[in-house]
Amino acid sequence: MTDWLITNAELVNEGRRFHADLRVARGRIEQIGGSLAARAGERVFDANGRWLLPGMIDDQVHFREPGLTHKADIGSESRACVAGGITSFMEMPNTKPPATDRAALEAKYARAAEVSRANYGFYLGATNDNLAEIRALDPKAAPGLKVFMGASTGNMLVDDPATLDAIFRDCPVPIITHCEDTPTITANEEAAKARWGDDIPIAQHPLIRSREACIKSTRLALSLARKHGTRLHVLHISTADECALFEPGPVAGKRITAETCVHFLHFCDADYARLGTLIKCNPAVKTAHDREAITRALAEGRIDVLATDHAPHLATEKSNQYPRAPSGLPLVQYALQCAIERVFDGVLTLERVVEAAMHAPATLFDVKERGYLREGFHADLVLVDPARPHTVTAAEVLSKCCWTPFEGHTFRSSIAATWVNGHLAWNDGRLDDDVRGMRLEFTR
Repeated sequence: MTDWLITNAELVNEGRRFHADLRVARGRIEQIGGSLAARAGERVFDANGRWLLPGMIDDQVHFREPGLTHKADIGSESRACVAGGITSFMEMPNTKPPATDRAALEAKYARAAEVSRANYGFYLGATNDNLAEIRALDPKAAPGLKVFMGASTGNMLVDDPATLDAIFRDCPVPIITHCEDTPTITANEEAAKARWGDDIPIAQHPLIRSREACIKSTRLALSLARKHGTRLHVLHISTADECALFEPGPVAGKRITAETCVHFLHFCDADYARLGTLIKCNPAVKTAHDREAITRALAEGRIDVLATDHAPHLATEKSNQYPRAPSGLPLVQYALQCAIERVFDGVLTLERVVEAAMHAPATLFDVKERGYLREGFHADLVLVDPARPHTVTAAEVLSKCCWTPFEGHTFRSSIAATWVNGHLAWNDGRLDDDVRGMRLEFTR
């Protein structure tokens, strides 16, 4: 393992921006200080004044393995993570078979140990009939329990009231929810089909997967959490209305937290005319007003975490008519650059982006010794060049699906380098494919 001295960097960490050097030894941050002298055998990396951040921790990805690996797999998508400055991910259970028991969960960990370029954690999934598995889950084995309180893949919609109540009462780990009300969505779909048949316009998507469906389901999750004192984390907030349901303030000490995703900061319903089903996702991209409200809520700490909900499909699948085009889009390779666009716009600070995308996931999920630039912590680092614009091309996409909704877009920053556990995994557009990540540890 190579030891590093990263010099002349602008570190961004725990609400501060300051110029310093950072020493990496045996995969960990050993020293942060000014004018550090290089040691024998140490490689020096001149940051040239660029921004050195903790690696992003993405608390919501879908990597499709096992069972859907024609779209993506842990190896391909973790490569895209590293290229985008994401050094750790938490992956969802709705694969084939779904990770709804401990054996399936451990099989994912075993596979990731072989192929993942980034650090990894895997959620257990809830169903209407796996309460015994949930109760028996070791709190150190998974970041949380994923509960789909809306339409989802396979047998993972939890819609039995008694089961939901028992899950919120007995779950030994944080509950992570997808909140959309299925009966509301079904009624909207039926009305749209009655009018348009199979030719439903893509612009109807945010009206079918409506704000009312989101609000109703989120309110239910919040009521259950308050009833039982549950540690609840509500994923991918997409409406201004939902933002008002959460309290501002630091994530530490909160029992109920919220997450939004980079595409809700970037796109709005006007983009359906240009991008069509490429930005079809659940919950749906909604109005410019929602986008602005979500960004404000993130800025003030009402929304705690910024993630991706990376969910790749093949371009041929996405090109189907609206009813048959699957929901989800690939995001990990450009997520951090997308978030930093809001810094250039002046609506988020860089310190707040680091808090929401790096610090808060580590704190919320009790991730051991990651997510911060602290001496003794694992050296998961990303170097961002704020003076080097980057125009996205399809040829550079590392996700197996080989497309991105950002194709042709010019970001005002670029990802110069990424270290995973002290290994220089990405440097000036080149990936070290020999790097492997580590299983995330949870201090519970």
